[in-house]
Amino acid sequence: RLRTTKQQQTNQGCAKMFSHYLFFADRVFLICIAFANDMNIFADKGGWNVNPGNGAFYGPKIDIVVTDAMDRTHQCATIQLDFQLPIRFKLEYNTGSKEKGKEFARPVMVHRAMLGSVERMFAVLCEHYGGKWPLWLSPRQVMIIPVHADFNEYCESVRRMLHDEHFFADVDLSRETFQKKVRNAQVAQYNFQLVVGQNEATNGTVNIRTRENIVEGEMQADAFVAKLKELRAAYK
Repeated sequence: RLRTTKQQQTNQGCAKMFSHYLFFADRVFLICIAFANDMNIFADKGGWNVNPGNGAFYGPKIDIVVTDAMDRTHQCATIQLDFQLPIRFKLEYNTGSKEKGKEFARPVMVHRAMLGSVERMFAVLCEHYGGKWPLWLSPRQVMIIPVHADFNEYCESVRRMLHDEHFFADVDLSRETFQKKVRNAQVAQYNFQLVVGQNEATNGTVNIRTRENIVEGEMQADAFVAKLKELRAAYK
C-alpha cells in the first residue's frame, strides 16, 4: 500500500511537471522566434548561427564565441532564459490586472554572464592584444619624462591632473639618461610618453610620443587630457 501511494504521488508529480512543460512550450517557441528577429537586427542576417544540439534544457540562450590567437574558439559571454527555476521556486509577480485568474503571472529568469570565465576572457585579451593594450584597458597609460630634475615639480602637477581624471600616469624621476627613460617607457608598453623640458614647463604643455615612437609634438596639457578622455570614451 505504501509503495502504491508513493507511486501515485510520483506519477502525479510527473504529470504536473509535464503540464508545466506543455504550458510553456508555446511561449518558448515564440521567444525563440523573437530571439532570431532580435539577432538579425543586432548582428545582421548571417552574422550569427544556430548551434544544433547545444541548447540548454531550461530555455533558449545566446552564446558569444570569440577566437584566440591560434584560431581556437571559446565561449565567453552568454545570456540564457530559464523557465524552470521560476516553476520550482513557485515565483509569481503581480500583473496589476483585476481580472480573476490573471492577477499573478510566472516570470522568466535571465541568466547573464558578461565575461563567462574571467580567466579565459583575460587570456584571450592578452593573446589578442599581444601586450599592447588599448588606452581604455591599459594599466600603463602615460609616462611623464622630465629632461632635467628642474622640471620634476611640473611633471608631478601633470601627473596629478591625469590622476584626477582617473588615468594611470607615472613620472620617471630616475637618474637614467633621457634616451633610456624613453626606451624604458616603450618597453613597458606605456601608451603615451610625455616629454617635458623648459618650453613645456613655461607654456603649460607636454610633448607627446606614442608607444610606437611617433612624435606627435607639443600640446596644451589640458587639451591632452581631453584627448585621452575622448579615446577612452571611444574604447580605443
